Amino acid sequence: MTAVIETRGLTRSYRGQTALDDVTLDIEQGVITGLLGRNGAGKTTLMSLITAQDRPSSGTVRVNGREPFERAEAIEQMCFVRDNQRYPDDYKLKHAIRAAAICYPNWSQPLADRLIELFRIPTKPIIKKFSRGQLSALGIVLGLASRSPITFFDEPYLGLDATARHIFYDELLADYAEHPRTIILSTHLIDEMDRLLERVIVLDRGRVLRHADVEELRGGAYQLAGKAAAIDGFAGGRTVLSRRAIGGLATVVVEGRLTAEDRAAAAEAGLDVSTVSLQELVAAYGLGDTASEGDPGAHASQRGTGRGGQPAAAEHDMHSERSAS
Repeated sequence: MTAVIETRGLTRSYRGQTALDDVTLDIEQGVITGLLGRNGAGKTTLMSLITAQDRPSSGTVRVNGREPFERAEAIEQMCFVRDNQRYPDDYKLKHAIRAAAICYPNWSQPLADRLIELFRIPTKPIIKKFSRGQLSALGIVLGLASRSPITFFDEPYLGLDATARHIFYDELLADYAEHPRTIILSTHLIDEMDRLLERVIVLDRGRVLRHADVEELRGGAYQLAGKAAAIDGFAGGRTVLSRRAIGGLATVVVEGRLTAEDRAAAAEAGLDVSTVSLQELVAAYGLGDTASEGDPGAHASQRGTGRGGQPAAAEHDMHSERSAS
């Protein structure tokens, strides 16, 4: 497949702390990719660099073969819906929609109108008075209705109830099927978004741990449960991604593909073998303690054998910050 986004050695440091560290990626065109990792892993930093919201300390990023920074032809192909999207103080819903319609070449007003109704977004109050869920819903409307060739959603569901989240998932899949484009979703709700994702990028401390098809990632690990002594005997010499123990019982996630011989040996040892959900697998890759995106490098992780994851104020600003809308 064609790579629509390419990064090479992409690094970003803030005040001596590294938020993104030597990231080299090819993100495929027309694919829904999940950007996964704990707070502070570098997800927002990566999206900000790709969408020209920020400049790297070193390395390169290319969108459709060209550097995006200060290139209108590259920026207008992208929409970046941030989790902390800000709007001018006097903006109402109609102002945000009007600005987006002007600035996104593929804007769909019928889709925007339908989503506004589905999410029950109020039209009278200024956006500044919106609840967290209403702000997220507005961001989803802008991101989907933009129909931008490359669309980024940064934790788009914050404050949404379960019904609203599933409206988002269903509408994203339906519109993606009719209008294929490249979508990158940063998320913590991995199990909920599992059905949306075709590929995943797992980040930790600014580095890429894995970049693979979802099915390939799932097929590259398995879970064992049973007596701790039996598990330790079976897992010896294998890469254990995580281990949990209670009393004499233990559960481990093991990296690698399970062979018929492995299954037979596990059964003989009295161990239960099961698949690993994407959520469990990402957690097992050792994504460390929770930290803030604004505090790069503020957490640590371990991995290895025996280790037991805007519309702007005016049309000109909307154009210059198109990827922030």
